[in-house]
Amino acid sequence: MAGGSFTEKGKQYPGKMTVFVFLACLVASSGGLIFGYDIGISGGVTSMDPFLIKFFPSVYAKEQEVVDTNQYCKFDSTLLTLFTSSLYLAALVASLFAGYVTKRCGRRVSMLGGGVIFLVGAILNGFAQNVAMLIVGRIFLGIGVGFSNQSVPLYLSEMAPAKMRGMLNISFQLMITIGILAANLINYFTARIPGGWGWRIGLGLAAVPAVIMAGGSLFLPDTPNSLVARGKPEKARAMLRRIRGTDDVSHEFDDLVAASAASDAVESPWATLLQRRYRPQLAMALIIPTLQQLTGINVVMFYAPVLFKTIGFGGTASLMSAVITGLVNMFATFVSIATVDRLGRRKLLLQGGIQMIIAQFVLGTLIAVKFGTSGVAEISRPYAIGVVLCICVFVSAFAWSWGPLGWLVPSEIFPLEIRSAAQSAVVVFNMVFTFVIAQIFLMLLCRLKFGLFYFFGAWEVIMTIFVYFFLPETKGIPIEEMDRIWASHWYWKRFVEGANANNKVEMTSTNV
Repeated sequence: MAGGSFTEKGKQYPGKMTVFVFLACLVASSGGLIFGYDIGISGGVTSMDPFLIKFFPSVYAKEQEVVDTNQYCKFDSTLLTLFTSSLYLAALVASLFAGYVTKRCGRRVSMLGGGVIFLVGAILNGFAQNVAMLIVGRIFLGIGVGFSNQSVPLYLSEMAPAKMRGMLNISFQLMITIGILAANLINYFTARIPGGWGWRIGLGLAAVPAVIMAGGSLFLPDTPNSLVARGKPEKARAMLRRIRGTDDVSHEFDDLVAASAASDAVESPWATLLQRRYRPQLAMALIIPTLQQLTGINVVMFYAPVLFKTIGFGGTASLMSAVITGLVNMFATFVSIATVDRLGRRKLLLQGGIQMIIAQFVLGTLIAVKFGTSGVAEISRPYAIGVVLCICVFVSAFAWSWGPLGWLVPSEIFPLEIRSAAQSAVVVFNMVFTFVIAQIFLMLLCRLKFGLFYFFGAWEVIMTIFVYFFLPETKGIPIEEMDRIWASHWYWKRFVEGANANNKVEMTSTNV
């Protein structure tokens, strides 16, 4: 598959999509498996009675109360939500250190470390004897996720040719969806194991994606960008030739060297990120991951079994419903893979945003009509199927828009001198809001009731407006020349005008 990469003046970087790049990106994207598997497995085990009896007996007791109990509040437990959200707090902290490791030691080493640490957490959770051991295990899982989510999107964006960058980067999100689906299937079957110990299998099998990621990273090459930044220019040139499938890489290599020189001149990437000329990138690093979580998707995905149980599904039926949404999530991601480099990022985000708005408000209305504010109701099978269909419409929209593009867009817009720090900021804000929402979701469901779905719907209106006015298109633009999109944008140009003239290092391709 041939595909050059356009420079600012229209000249192309020679090269093509090679089998080597495809395989390297496929292996690297397996880092998404650990994140997705955890999202799916945690919601499943917290809906299993034997797990609740052992670790959260008060929640189990409330669940067993008669049907006239308020369905919105039966799972409201601070300790239960701490079990789920402790991972995201650990990932938040770990991502700050992961940025340094990724810059100094390379993307591959960061992925390897993340896989090994996640493996330790999986073992602790599988053999957990008390809540403390569960939460410690979750913290190790979170550290692994922090390293993975910081390094994998960067790796994919740097290895991919510009024309195929969207498709290859979204393989990370695809792996997340595969991890979620696998976890949902495992939850469904392990819940049926006699003796009530199936939850241990589900938590312990998190070791499998950890081994895949850690083992695969041992064989991965590092990116040319990282090699140049770490003072290995000849290895970088050789790697660039290999991944582009051509010896004519001088223009792209010169741009990498120029970007690395600019990066070396930066004493503090974090302080540099705060400079006025990087205001567009800083805004995107903060706003995009924040809005991605305010879609409410993680509420649906890692609380799916609990959510379905809350609206009247039986225990096994709730797990099967989560499997259905997991399948929709995975297959809809292929839509994004097939269209992102043809239609662009903005069209997918705008269409997905509108679809999520409609689905969220319809879902809230369906639950309002049946449960009202009392939270007491019996729902029929056709009505329950309607709720599941509505959730599937929402999940599919997220899966081809804000899901993959919430990781893709930030990973491709940062210049090398701030790239590791900025990607750490992306992960930090993603995990901050994942943690906050995970920690307060069951409490909000109890207090806002069906209004919670309107709450997330309102945020989807805001994020769709944001994309329309403030996010420029990034498809097909080489990662080291992304600065030009801000200089031509109606709002962001005020921050970057004049800044390029003051740069000491100019991209060589712009002088060709």
